[in-house]
Amino acid sequence: MTTAHDLIQQLHLQPHPEGGYYRETYRASLHTTAASGAQRNASTAIYYLLENENKSHFHRIQSDELWFFHQGQPLEVLLLENGQLTVLTLGHNVARGEMPQAVVPAHTWFGARVQGGVGFALVSCTVAPGFDFADFELADRTQLTHEFPAQAAVIEQFT
Repeated sequence: MTTAHDLIQQLHLQPHPEGGYYRETYRASLHTTAASGAQRNASTAIYYLLENENKSHFHRIQSDELWFFHQGQPLEVLLLENGQLTVLTLGHNVARGEMPQAVVPAHTWFGARVQGGVGFALVSCTVAPGFDFADFELADRTQLTHEFPAQAAVIEQFT
């Protein structure tokens, strides 16, 4: 049986600043101009793994991000937009409402966790225009709670 540790070793994953483990697997050689006016690679992709109670803390980027589920336990992606919390569940059981892929729109605050906090989830994320840490913003608890007061409890968990 494959474990999170096995995948971290076999896929050469490293700790990610938002939580979890990752490795970039693709960076397009084609460049494009992002909405900010900055030059970015047209697309990028990573492997991303969360295990047990480890979380992807609330953050946002300046591009759309597509998530693709590979294996493990279902993964909940939490989005904060328009004052609301939306939870997208990635997994293989479509009949139970899980999705094999999902989109996080540009400029949306989001985080992720393994459903139930036990096990691991391995996904891939593709960003277009491509990811650049210059476009990455980790949420500040106080500011995010001010923006989404009704979501204070989940913001405390993910910041």
